[in-house]
Amino acid sequence: MKRYLCSIIISLVVLLSIGTYYVKVASSASSLPRYTFKTIEGSDKELDPVIVQATLENGDFYEPLTIESNRTTYGSDRPLWSDRYDHQIERLIKEHRSFMRGKDSISSLYEDDDFLAYAWVNSEFTNNGKMEAEFDIGLLEKKDEGETSFQIELPHQERIMNIDVRDVQLVHSKLQVLTMIDVNSNNEKQTKEVHLYTIDLANKKVLSDKTLLSETFTYPNQVDFEMPIDVSPSQPNSMVLISLIKGVNHEEGPFEEKLKESKLISYNYETEKLETVKKGPLSLDMARSGYADGKNLYAVEMKSGKYRIKTFDLSSQTLTNDTELDIAANEEEQYTAAFKNGRVYFLLNEMNQEGESNKPAKLLITDLKTGKTLYKGETVINKKNSKSFGLYIDELEIK
Repeated sequence: MKRYLCSIIISLVVLLSIGTYYVKVASSASSLPRYTFKTIEGSDKELDPVIVQATLENGDFYEPLTIESNRTTYGSDRPLWSDRYDHQIERLIKEHRSFMRGKDSISSLYEDDDFLAYAWVNSEFTNNGKMEAEFDIGLLEKKDEGETSFQIELPHQERIMNIDVRDVQLVHSKLQVLTMIDVNSNNEKQTKEVHLYTIDLANKKVLSDKTLLSETFTYPNQVDFEMPIDVSPSQPNSMVLISLIKGVNHEEGPFEEKLKESKLISYNYETEKLETVKKGPLSLDMARSGYADGKNLYAVEMKSGKYRIKTFDLSSQTLTNDTELDIAANEEEQYTAAFKNGRVYFLLNEMNQEGESNKPAKLLITDLKTGKTLYKGETVINKKNSKSFGLYIDELEIK
């Protein structure tokens, strides 16, 4: 009887602790300001697909929040066991819960009408400092929910210090995994590479390990590979862009880029062609800060106090559109952009000299072809003491 009584007491303590936690959470969340968008121009319906991920700050206090369907949800509003995922990851978890277990990186996923594929690299360092790494591969056939998963050793893993999966594509029933690699070195030289692994899903083996780019350098020289933000990271894309950035680190000064030695490179998965993008209206700086969808590159330019969106066709390497946005620009504003269904979603968050944001965030939605403003609005807050809080935009997502 004492044993059962002890179990009952422990259960009651646990329940009371959880209850107390949620009461505190509810109380804390209810005291925080709630953000919504006030419409200045256009239709409120344009807000339906918009998700804003942000952080509220007040001194040492930080709290993540989401503005969706014009409602604010704080991290403390969520259940104890709930995590905040990219909306695409959340959708995939709801639709394919079993397959998506343990998968939370959108860059490691590929999805079309028939398949959902996954590729990641699990790695750890042994006592002698060498890396042991393997691919974690998964494939889901949507029609019958048939799952295939396997692990396979990463080729030449002994020479790798760090590896990052940046893109996954399914081409002719073969999985293409694009990675960026830091090569293990025993001397002052450093080497960075871009590798493309081709994986045979049927026979569960690596068919090839292709080095697309390789650069070796010594301090104070520096080399980096960068990619534009992928606006549809899990969707089929025939082409990727990679910026090769060369520069010098100065001990008493900023990093100085070697413009004549830096370049923009494209790789086509179908043709397997690696090409340097021709010089012209597309500058390397615009490419690095741009947004790509496998067909077009969207570059943001500030000119004459206005923001412009330039659209480049990646196949022809030509400028196909140049749209001026109906929103004023200044250097103290930080922008976040998203592109979907022929629209640009442009969110501005103004900062003061201390890097704090107390002014409303401004949202503009524009038709890229016509340049017509479909929506213009700004955040409003329901708390009188809201001026003591700063709102920092982390990400803009479109459903």
